Amino acid sequence: MSAETHPRFSLVQRLILAIVPRVVSALVWLSGLTWRFEVLAPEGVTPTVSGEKSPPNIYCFWHQCVLPCTVYFRYSRAVILISQSFDGELITRILKIFGFDAVRGSSSRGAREGLLGLANVIETGRTAIFTADGPLGPIYQTKMGPIKLAQMTGAPIGAFHLQPEHAWVIGSWDKFLVPKPFTRICVSWGPWTRVPADLAPEDFEPKRQQLNAAIEFARLRSYDYFKKAKP
Repeated sequence: MSAETHPRFSLVQRLILAIVPRVVSALVWLSGLTWRFEVLAPEGVTPTVSGEKSPPNIYCFWHQCVLPCTVYFRYSRAVILISQSFDGELITRILKIFGFDAVRGSSSRGAREGLLGLANVIETGRTAIFTADGPLGPIYQTKMGPIKLAQMTGAPIGAFHLQPEHAWVIGSWDKFLVPKPFTRICVSWGPWTRVPADLAPEDFEPKRQQLNAAIEFARLRSYDYFKKAKP
């Protein structure tokens, strides 16, 4: 159901949804033409390169680097899990302009439906994406959803972080990054996380911590790449 006919959106929200995605996507697209992406991957990790179609994997990154990820992975045909909130609807419409599809759900609303939707995505040969600490944090702490999906599907989990050398940092819970024009952006990859189908219940949390460490490895390594102090 579109936002124009959805009863939970007010008139003001419907106007925002009609205008803002087009404006934001144009600004991001123009800025993205000036960004320079530089890939950093540890030994044994084969990164997905911009312009390539992604294999049926699960990808996880922190919510703060949504903007550079949108540009870098715009040809991947990936599908991202997005919350059912108004903000989620806004993000969904922006991402669709860049060629992404969305499954609606989050850790708090529609979690089961979201996981089943992403499982179907992987079965069709496409990649599923999580903003691992979204939609409301806490920052740098992944939810359990990617681990459950990996157990359901057998797909490996790729961890990465896109860090601009120069960016505006929004004062939101996720310290949202807006890369400045003409900046370099480090596409930093971490180790893969693999989840066996017979994972015991007591091993879910250690596996979540393993994934969390992989994303943080990628993020902190990107700071080293630019010789920045770690926050």
